[in-house]
Amino acid sequence: MAAGQVITLRLTIQDPVPGVAYSLQDRKSVPVGPVIAGAGPISFDVPVRVAPGPRFLGDFVRSEGASRRFLYLAIGEQAGQRPSAWSRRAKIDIHLLPAGLLEKALAGKVLEARLPGKAGDGSPACATLHPIAGWQVAD
Repeated sequence: MAAGQVITLRLTIQDPVPGVAYSLQDRKSVPVGPVIAGAGPISFDVPVRVAPGPRFLGDFVRSEGASRRFLYLAIGEQAGQRPSAWSRRAKIDIHLLPAGLLEKALAGKVLEARLPGKAGDGSPACATLHPIAGWQVAD
């Protein structure tokens, strides 16, 4: 694996709350690329550098402890929408990507996580979100 090879991870929110802003959030907690949700899914493509180990690096990669690496999706006010009834973010773990999928990404495939957009009460889903069917190679 080349040091710092870039892969693309796609975060797709299956059922976002219409009228609410969603965005990526960079390492400085700045919203990037906000989108106001409509009736259908929304996606964000995230460039991530992969170094041997593997180690995940880049403008959107956050860390917690020695090994946990994740991405944040900002929601409502955290995505720059003012006023908004919500100020949330969702954490998506990337440090546990299966080795076989990571190899496909290193070969140029886009890996996608389809994520739930709504919590049980109909508000935007937040906290740690897990892909609905695991990480997969995007269509």
